[in-house]
Amino acid sequence: MPVAKGSTIDPARTRAAVIDSAAPLLYNRGIDGVGVAELCKRLGISKETLYRHFGTKDGLVHAVLEARSDRVIAWLAGAAAAAGPDPAARLTAVFEALGRWYREPDFRGCAMINAATQHYDPQVRAITARHLDRCLALFTDIAARAGSGTPDALGRRLLIVMEGATAVAAHRGPDQVHEHACAAALSLLRTAATAPGD
Repeated sequence: MPVAKGSTIDPARTRAAVIDSAAPLLYNRGIDGVGVAELCKRLGISKETLYRHFGTKDGLVHAVLEARSDRVIAWLAGAAAAAGPDPAARLTAVFEALGRWYREPDFRGCAMINAATQHYDPQVRAITARHLDRCLALFTDIAARAGSGTPDALGRRLLIVMEGATAVAAHRGPDQVHEHACAAALSLLRTAATAPGD
C-alpha cells in the first residue's frame, strides 16, 4: 500500500489494511479465483509486501479467514447479547442478523465453508473447524440458558440449522430462509426446554 512521503511505516497497520482489502476480493472471487499478481495489483501492494507480511498467498488467506471468524463471532454474539437474557430472544436475534446478511447483494455463503471446500488445505480446514466450534459455543450457551439437559447436543443441532440455512440462502436465494430456519431452531429450543433428556 502506498505510504505518504515522510510518514512512518507501521507493519501491524499495513498487515491489517491488506487483510481488510483482501477479504472482500477473496470472498467474492474465491480463494483460487485470483492469482498472486492480480491480488497484489487489486490491493495496490507489491509481491514483496505480500510475502514480507504473510509469507505466501496462503498465509494471507489464513489471516483473512481468522479475521473474518473474529468479526462473525463478535457480530453474532453481539446480536444475541443485545436481545437480553431470554434464550428464545437470543436465538431469534441471531437468525434475524443472519437474514439481513443473506439479503446483502454480495452474500456468497459462509466464507469458511467456501474456503474449506474450494481449497483443500489442512490449515484452512483447521481454521474452519475452529470457526464452527466458536459458533457451536454460542448455540450451546443459548441451549444451556434454555434449560436443555444436553446443551452440547442441542447446540450442534442449532449449528446445523444455521449452516444449512446459509447454504440454502447462498444457492437458492434468501426468500424466507432465515424465517424457516429460525422457526426450526425455536422448535428445537422449545422441545429441549420441556424434555430434559433431549
